[in-house]
Amino acid sequence: MEVQKTTSEKILSVVAPAYNEGAGLDKFYSRLVESVKGLNIELEIIYVNDGSHDDTIEIMSKQHNSDSRITIVDLSRNFGKEIALTAGLDHATGDAVVVIDTDLQDPPELIPKLVELWNDGYDVVNAKRIKRKGESSFKKISSFLYYRFLYQLSDVKIPKDTGDFRLLSRNALDALLKLREKHRYMKGLFAWVGYSQTEITYERDERYVGETKWSFWNLLNLAFEGLTSFSVLPLRLASMIGIFSAITGLIFAAIIIIKKMMFGDPVAGYPSLVVLITFIGGIQLLALGIIGEYLGRVFNETKNRPLYLIKDIKSSKFRE
Repeated sequence: MEVQKTTSEKILSVVAPAYNEGAGLDKFYSRLVESVKGLNIELEIIYVNDGSHDDTIEIMSKQHNSDSRITIVDLSRNFGKEIALTAGLDHATGDAVVVIDTDLQDPPELIPKLVELWNDGYDVVNAKRIKRKGESSFKKISSFLYYRFLYQLSDVKIPKDTGDFRLLSRNALDALLKLREKHRYMKGLFAWVGYSQTEITYERDERYVGETKWSFWNLLNLAFEGLTSFSVLPLRLASMIGIFSAITGLIFAAIIIIKKMMFGDPVAGYPSLVVLITFIGGIQLLALGIIGEYLGRVFNETKNRPLYLIKDIKSSKFRE
């Protein structure tokens, strides 16, 4: 639905999904508002409450009551960050939109730099992390390797070391909103739409307060989403491994026959048979698992359920 603007100035929409982030919301709000004061642009803040169990929605409501620029999209339950982010983008009315987390790891003070490059004509301005403070060595190394692995495997070149923090023009946003698949890997979708893209670099800060909501399994699932959403190479690899295993088996069989006929060597017995069966069984299960990942995603897409449900919306002045 097209929304009539209430100002002749350009509008910058800042989309900030939150899940149990009540403790840091006031600090986030104050830093965000302060960071855009020098810009000749109207600010719209779109909070998405992703089924929080703490006082997140209460703090959002207090800010909304004192600032007419704030929209609150209160989801009916926790749908996950990718879906919550989509809900916020769906309700953005601005000429450009900035995606940012409320935990203050991505500093709002970089927004003027993003806007400057947008004014220079870029449709997408990515923020690349060159340093990640407050994270374990395991997470840093695994993230470093994953982004490069995904970059090589993906049909779309997804920027390395880049999270969700970025700016999109209205043209890029409208294109993005046409993509309604259920399994959403937003970093890949941002890259898929194309348009003119550039990047800035920054050092990512520690969380302002609290602990991350991303467990190891959440991150692992997100990694699978990225791999299966933007590449069919795992399926091809499964086929290649199957062909390689078959060829290896034929060669091994030929060697056994030749040794028996020419040298009279006895055929290896039970231990070698167990190893061979276990190896082949493992390859088969791996291939079935890869196929199952893709098939499960196809199954979920065919259900045609809505991406999210909204419990309540508190609109800003831009949507009245």
